[in-house]
Amino acid sequence: MKRDYLRVLDLSKDEFISLINRAIEFKSNKDFSKCPLIGKSIGMIFEKPSTRTRVSFEVAIYQLGAHPLCLSSKELQLSRGETIKDTAQVLSRYLDGIVIRTFSHAIVEEFAKYSTVPVINALTDEHHPCQALADMMTILEKKGRLEGIKLAYVGDGNNVANSLIEASTLTGVKIHVATPEGYEPSEEVIEKAKTHTEVKLFNNPEEAVKEADVIYTDVWLSMGEEENVEKKRKLKDFQVNSQLLKRAKSDAIVMHCLPAHRGEEITDEVIDGPQSVVLEQAENRLHTSKAILEFLLAL
Repeated sequence: MKRDYLRVLDLSKDEFISLINRAIEFKSNKDFSKCPLIGKSIGMIFEKPSTRTRVSFEVAIYQLGAHPLCLSSKELQLSRGETIKDTAQVLSRYLDGIVIRTFSHAIVEEFAKYSTVPVINALTDEHHPCQALADMMTILEKKGRLEGIKLAYVGDGNNVANSLIEASTLTGVKIHVATPEGYEPSEEVIEKAKTHTEVKLFNNPEEAVKEADVIYTDVWLSMGEEENVEKKRKLKDFQVNSQLLKRAKSDAIVMHCLPAHRGEEITDEVIDGPQSVVLEQAENRLHTSKAILEFLLAL
């Protein structure tokens, strides 16, 4: 039976931890299997711009022995009105897996419904599960554990925040989320997480980051929101800067999924500083992409 990875909670706790450990093996070159996906072809449909997601998946697919096909939505008949159902059913007869980066989460859900091959969500407006896996891998590498780690997320309660909360559910990370009023993460995601780990919401970033092991932020305005002046105004007090960093633990690490709007959600001093792990975090997208692909596609 085929599996999809559309949101973090599509995995069990054991599966999520296993993927992190497998990604660490890939990174450390302790993996001796050769091309577990040889002979397979994987399509990547991108309706949104991408640097880390596209490159990490394309390289991961190639290094696992498969053939990546990068498909712009503008090049597909989807752009001329073909239904998601028809596209998914046809592509399933050509490909062994499909990676999609799009807007509404309903699109990947419908794609997965009609696809007979695994579908991977490479980002929607509601979830970014591949990023969350790399994030937890990075925290484990830097802190040596996940259970009981205090992660403070500061900024917009967006797709990244939703997936971090779900990842915390599976790992025992305690997550504090600081957003302006009205910009909180998904209520459904929060309610599910509260039964498994500590989830607290704040409207004051200084309270959220107090004694945190990890401070995480993301852009204030997601793709398609660039002209939302009001939202940007409300987020101006949620910048991760040196003053805010001082309220966390002295050995706290700083994370950002990138791209960063330097001078807005984070300052140069912090993102380029000694506590920043954003480049390791970005690199880990490659290793976790391999782990996800192998898990879903290697038979």
